[in-house]
Amino acid sequence: MNTKNLFFVGLIVAASGLISPAVALLAGLIYGLSFVHPYHLDAKKLSTFLLQASVVGLGFGMNLHEVMRAGRSGFVYTAISISGALLLGLFLGSFFKVHRTASLLISTGTAICGGSAIAAVAPVVNAGEEEMAVSLGTVFVLNSVALFLFPAIGYALHLTQVQFGLWSALAIHDTSSVVGATAKYGSEALIVGTTIKLARALWIVPVALAVAFLKKGKAKVKWPWFILYFCLAAVASTYIPLFGPLYPKLSYLGKAGLTVTLYLIGSGISRPTLKQVGVRPLLQGMVLWAIVGITSLLLIRMGIISL
Repeated sequence: MNTKNLFFVGLIVAASGLISPAVALLAGLIYGLSFVHPYHLDAKKLSTFLLQASVVGLGFGMNLHEVMRAGRSGFVYTAISISGALLLGLFLGSFFKVHRTASLLISTGTAICGGSAIAAVAPVVNAGEEEMAVSLGTVFVLNSVALFLFPAIGYALHLTQVQFGLWSALAIHDTSSVVGATAKYGSEALIVGTTIKLARALWIVPVALAVAFLKKGKAKVKWPWFILYFCLAAVASTYIPLFGPLYPKLSYLGKAGLTVTLYLIGSGISRPTLKQVGVRPLLQGMVLWAIVGITSLLLIRMGIISL
């Protein structure tokens, strides 16, 4: 079987619902590290669209009252944690002598929501392809680790569904990995984690505008419209019972789309990508991620951060 056919077999299996998101990511990683991806650019574009569509689909499985309660409760510590992570990330980037633009992108991706935040801020700071590749590669590598590591730690520490959802939203970079990790942990963790993460993603715009002001850039900030559609889906599932039988099916499609997305993301991580990331940016990303993850976990365990 050639590499093209093998890629499509993995894609079909991921879409079938026979494997979990974590297994789909692992299968994608094995493929990406073993073969030259025949559809690398197409898969990247598809994964971006599919992630956003999947998040909207998941909105049909959520109750708006729970969504609003979780988002409102998480506002204060979201603002504090984003500001703290950005400042700490920039300091670590300077310490590890990472290029300033790449350091800012890694810090932004860690502080807010991974690749989406990097994609929004990159045009504002006129980031080059190499800087984008380094920052996205760092975030994607750590995302892949988080999807396996977080549920294992959660089970070992006997975290509740709410605690795990909160921790995942605060400490995992991308929305896709937050949804993947929390879906594996439980339905309540999925609701909390997705809601807090999407509320966190709204900070892309003010942060990008602030960076544009400081850099005096004129690039337009990309608004994450899929978040609005997610909210509308939650409104529909809560207040429009007419289409009630349809909502579980749309939510299921969202979960299936997420599984395919993670397979595509995993297949996009190749050996050249890992080499291009280099040691210093990866060290910055790892240390920042470890500090954010450990600190948020301790605060949640102590009850300082809660819903």
